[in-house]
Amino acid sequence: MSSVLVYFHSQSFAVDLSPVTLSWSRCSPGFLSACGPHANLFFHRASDICFWVTAGLKCDKKGGFCPKMKYILVTGGVISGIGKGIIASSVGTILKSCGLHVTAIKIDPYINIDAGTFSPYEHGEVFVLDDGGEVDLDLGNYERFLDIRLTKDNNLTTGKIYQSVITKERRGDYLGKTVQVVPHITDAIQEWVMRQAKVSVDDDGVEPQVCVIELGGTVGDIESMPFIEAFRQFQFKVKRENFCNIHVSLVPQPSTTGEQKTKPTQNSVRELRGLGLSPDLIVCRCSTPLDTAVKEKISMFCHVEPEQVICIHDVSSLYRVPLLLEDQGMVEYFCRRLDLPIEKRPHRMLTKWKEMSDRTDRLLEHTSIALVGKYTKLSDSYASVIKALEHSALAINYKLEVKYIDSADLEPSTQQEEPVKYHEAWQKLCSANGVLVPGGFGVRGTEGKIQAIRWARQQKKPFLGICLGMQLAVCEFARNVLGWQDANSTEFDPETKHPVVIDMPEHNPGQMGGTMRLGKRRTIFNSTSSILRKLYGDVEHVDERHRHRFEVNPELKHHFEEKGLRFVGQDLAGKRMEVIELEDHPYFVGVQYHPEFTSRPIKPSPPYFGLLLATAVKLQSYLIKGCRLSPRMNQYQQQTSRSNLYSVVKAEASSTPPLATSMANSTTIPGKVLGTPGPAGRLSPEGGQYEFILQVLSKKKLQDLVREIDPNEQLDEDVEEMLLQVADDFIESVVTAACQLARHRKSNTLEVKDVQLHLERQWNMWIPGFGSDEIRPYKKACTTEAHKQRMALIRKTTKK
Repeated sequence: MSSVLVYFHSQSFAVDLSPVTLSWSRCSPGFLSACGPHANLFFHRASDICFWVTAGLKCDKKGGFCPKMKYILVTGGVISGIGKGIIASSVGTILKSCGLHVTAIKIDPYINIDAGTFSPYEHGEVFVLDDGGEVDLDLGNYERFLDIRLTKDNNLTTGKIYQSVITKERRGDYLGKTVQVVPHITDAIQEWVMRQAKVSVDDDGVEPQVCVIELGGTVGDIESMPFIEAFRQFQFKVKRENFCNIHVSLVPQPSTTGEQKTKPTQNSVRELRGLGLSPDLIVCRCSTPLDTAVKEKISMFCHVEPEQVICIHDVSSLYRVPLLLEDQGMVEYFCRRLDLPIEKRPHRMLTKWKEMSDRTDRLLEHTSIALVGKYTKLSDSYASVIKALEHSALAINYKLEVKYIDSADLEPSTQQEEPVKYHEAWQKLCSANGVLVPGGFGVRGTEGKIQAIRWARQQKKPFLGICLGMQLAVCEFARNVLGWQDANSTEFDPETKHPVVIDMPEHNPGQMGGTMRLGKRRTIFNSTSSILRKLYGDVEHVDERHRHRFEVNPELKHHFEEKGLRFVGQDLAGKRMEVIELEDHPYFVGVQYHPEFTSRPIKPSPPYFGLLLATAVKLQSYLIKGCRLSPRMNQYQQQTSRSNLYSVVKAEASSTPPLATSMANSTTIPGKVLGTPGPAGRLSPEGGQYEFILQVLSKKKLQDLVREIDPNEQLDEDVEEMLLQVADDFIESVVTAACQLARHRKSNTLEVKDVQLHLERQWNMWIPGFGSDEIRPYKKACTTEAHKQRMALIRKTTKK
C-alpha cells in the first residue's frame, strides 16, 4: 500500500504512507507507530490522537497532506431564471456550516468577455468584485450567502474561454494542431475550473475543499453544449466520488387543474442524460410542496431514488432555502455520495438562518423606501441594492417595502404627456419614508432623479445617493442652492458652463469594456463629525468597491462646503470626492462607491443601515448610544457567542421596536408614569419613568442580572458600567412593550399592570442569553446627561 487516506480532525487527506511515516519518525521519535494486523491505525503517543487509514490517493509533491477537491455541478432545465443561483448558494451554505471551506464558480455561456457592457435588462445588475471584475449577479448571491470574497476568474464565460484558447494558438502552444471544440475548448474549461477551485476565498487563506459550479442557461441551449461536454469528460477525470450533479427543474401547477406536472422535469432530465450527465439530485422548483406520489413518479422516470428528489417550494424568505435543503437530508446524501468528512449534522450552525427567516416572518413595523431609477421594470437590475436594504431593515426589526419609481415619470414632460403616470409616481415618492437614488448610466431619467433629490432635501426626508445618485445630488445642490441653473455632468451636457461632474480620462481610453474605475478603493474620512464615519465604527478609512467613469469636479469643492454640503470622504490623493453629507438634515448622504456589494445578512452596509435608521427615526438615538442597538440586536450585528442560543433567538424573533419609535408623534400619552420625551425621543428620568420601573423591577431582579453575567460577582468598574447600560436597555424594552399594549387598548395611560405583564416576559427573553462575552460590546458608554442620570438611578437601586 503506497498511499493512504487519513482522517484527522474531521478532514480527509491523501498521504504517501512510507515517506511520511519515516519523516515524522525522524522528526519526533515514536510519533507514529503502526497498530493492528492491517496497519490501518496510527497512534500519536504524545497527544492520544488516532489516525484511521484506508486506501487512498497519492500525496502532494512535498509529501504532505493533500485534500481531494469535491465538485458539485448545478444545472437547470425547462426555463431560465429558475433559481439555480440560490440553490447553488444554499448548497454551499449548508456545507460551509458543516465546517468545510467552499468556493463557487459561475459559468455563463454567452460570448461576452464579462458582464460589464450589459444593460441591466439583459441579465440583471452587474456585480463588481474586489479585483474590479464585472460579473454576473449570481456571484453576489455566493458572496452574501457564503460570506466569501471571489475574483473575476470565478465567473467563466464562453468569451473568456475562446479568448484564452485563441491566445494560446497565436503563441503556438498547440504545435500546429487543428484547434477544435473537442478537445481544446473542453480541456480549457476543465483546466480553468480545476485551477480556480483551488484559489482561497476566505480570509484565512485556506484552500477550498468543495467547489460549487453553476452552469447558466438551460440544458439543451446550443451555446452551453461545450460546457456540458466538458463536464461529461470531467466526471471521469476526477472520479465519481469527487463529482456530483444537481439538476434544478420546474414542476408547474396549472391553476385550471391544480395538479403538479412532472413531464417538463422528465424531458429535461432525459435530455441531460442524453448528453452524458446523469443527475444525482433533482431539485424541483414548485409553488407548493411536492406530493409523495409526484416525488415517486419523478424518481421512477428519472432514474433516481425518491430521497434524491428535493422539493424547493415558494417560501417567504430566501433564508429558508438552506433550511429546506438540510431538512430533506442533503448533508447526509453528500456525506455518502462524496465521502465528505462531516461528523455531525449542521443544525446548530444553521441556527442563524432559521433565526433570520423567523424574524423576517414576524416583523410588525413597516418602513418604505422610494427607489428612483431608470431600470425599475426588472427588480434584478438592483438586486444588491434591494438586498442591502433588506439586510438593514432586518437589523432594526422592520419590514421593508420598496417603491419602484421610474425616474422619467417624475419629469415635467411626463406631466404633459401622461399626467396619470406622473401623479402616481409623485404619490409614491411623497408617501415613502426615505429616498434612494442608485447608480446608472445615460441621460434618460436624470432630470427626474434631480427632482426627487430636491424634494428629499427640502422636505428633510432621509436620502442616500449611490454613484450617479451622489453626482446628481451635487448637480441639484448647485442648481437650487448655489444658483447655477445649467450645472450638470459633462456626461449629459459637455458644453455646460458649470461642469460640477467631470470625466476621468485615465479610466476611459476609448473602449467601453473594463475601462472604468473599478474594484476596491480606499476612502479617507477627513471629518470626525461625519455621520457615515460613525456608522462605519469611527474608522479613519474604508475600502469599498467602485464602478464609475465620472467624478465630482474637485475645483468647485469650496463653493459647496460654504453652503453646507460637506465632502467628508476623499480618495488617498485627496482629489476625488467620495462621500457627501448635508448639514442640518436628518440624513442626506451620497457615496461615489457601491456599498451594496459588500453588504451581508448579518453585517448590513453602513450607508444603507443609516438610511433605514433615519427612516425609522432611530438614527440619532443610535449615534447617541455609541452606535449600538439593543443588546439583542447588538449581538445579532456583532455575531458574538451566546450562552443560550435558543433563548436569544426567541428574544430576537419577539423583539419590540425602541421607545423612540413608539413615542414618535405621541404627545397624547401624558402622565407622571410616562414622563416627558427627552433627547432622541427617549423619556427622561425626571418624569418618574425610571423610578417607577425600578420599583416594579426591584433590587433583586437587577442583582440577578449581575449574577447571570458574572456568577462570582467580581465586577470591575468598566464591567459594572456596561452592566448598567444593559439594565437601561432592558428597562426601555419593558416600557416600549407596555406602551404598545396601552396603544393597542387605545388608552393614553400606562398602567402598572402593563409594566408588570411585560416585565416577566421580557426578563425571561433577555437574561438566559447573556454571558461575559456578550456584555463586551457595551464598552462604548453613552455620555449624555440623561443617560448618566438613568445610570445613577440603576446604580443606586442595585447597591441597596
